Amino acid sequence: MNLPNLLTLSRIPILFGVVGFLYLPFSGASSLAFVLFIIGALTDWADGYYARKQGLVSNFGKLMDALTDKVFMVGLFISLLVIGILPEWTLPLLLLILSREFLITGLRLVAASDGVILAAEKSGKHKTVSQMVAAILLLSAVAVRADFSERLPLIVGDVLHWGGLSFFVIATLLTVSSGAQYMVKYWSIFTGRNEGKQ
Repeated sequence: MNLPNLLTLSRIPILFGVVGFLYLPFSGASSLAFVLFIIGALTDWADGYYARKQGLVSNFGKLMDALTDKVFMVGLFISLLVIGILPEWTLPLLLLILSREFLITGLRLVAASDGVILAAEKSGKHKTVSQMVAAILLLSAVAVRADFSERLPLIVGDVLHWGGLSFFVIATLLTVSSGAQYMVKYWSIFTGRNEGKQ
């Protein structure tokens, strides 16, 4: 268990911390949730950076980086929907994201059983970044409304919230698009046609 893998796995307890702070009633809890999410988002960059710098790139790291990204983001969006930060009309979009992530996770597991590790591709990274931007805007809106309502005008929170919702829609489109690209590119793994190439 090296530093890059620890950074990767740290996103799971960070997720629980973010959601926990969102539920806590004391002043400043929403801001702490926002800061903790930023730290979690930075680990997504840091684990890959240190893995490459220290020559510690591994199949385990590639697989776990992709899986923890999914748990981190989908878990947060589900929590935001339950809490009421995401409105009810976003449920179909969240289900699309969830379906895509389950399909690609299944694809990775099938590939891994054949000894093939599918690392995250650029399209997958783009959708992760768009999801993180949506989450950052939504969480910042919550923090502004809960902790800075007396210092900042209400419109600031509203603009951040609607910006977050807009990016959530964009993230959904990118998520579905990247999932379709994965399925087309690696369809032979699902059908078993690559077995003869091993």
